[in-house]
Amino acid sequence: MRVYENKEILKAEIHRTFEAYISEFDTIPEALKDKRVDDVDRTPAENLAYQVGWTSLILKWEDDEKKGRPVQTPTDNFKWNQLGALYQYFNETYGTLSLHELKGKLHDNIHAIYDMIDSLSEDELFKPHMRQWADDATKTAVWEVYKFIHINTVAPFGTFRTKIRKWKKRAL
Repeated sequence: MRVYENKEILKAEIHRTFEAYISEFDTIPEALKDKRVDDVDRTPAENLAYQVGWTSLILKWEDDEKKGRPVQTPTDNFKWNQLGALYQYFNETYGTLSLHELKGKLHDNIHAIYDMIDSLSEDELFKPHMRQWADDATKTAVWEVYKFIHINTVAPFGTFRTKIRKWKKRAL
């Protein structure tokens, strides 16, 4: 996993990968948002719903911890061994939105993550054991907060950009 020297470099990488990813949806007609194609596991709406779901969870975990609420990762209703059901929940919750609405929600979440990063000290972001939710989510490993941000922004923006480009080649 990539290591970042500081929060500005992390934010710049999120921005770079997000802009490349989100721009892929500019040429997809709304009427095709739910179209399935061979060899691609998600429709455009499902692709965005996944991103909205995970970025929403990061923001919720941090907000709940700051407010002194108990944080259950990944959610109160799903355990880590139920990720398939969680992805279905993301699709049911967000997948019915238009592509425009999904892009807007994801844009808002990314900007909220930038604000979250800015609100954290370098230690809170890059050192272990600085957030209970991060410790609780990884019982057998030590993960810093930035790793959760990376694996739910930078990493899937690259992977899912490839998936949506493949979808576009087959569907458009």
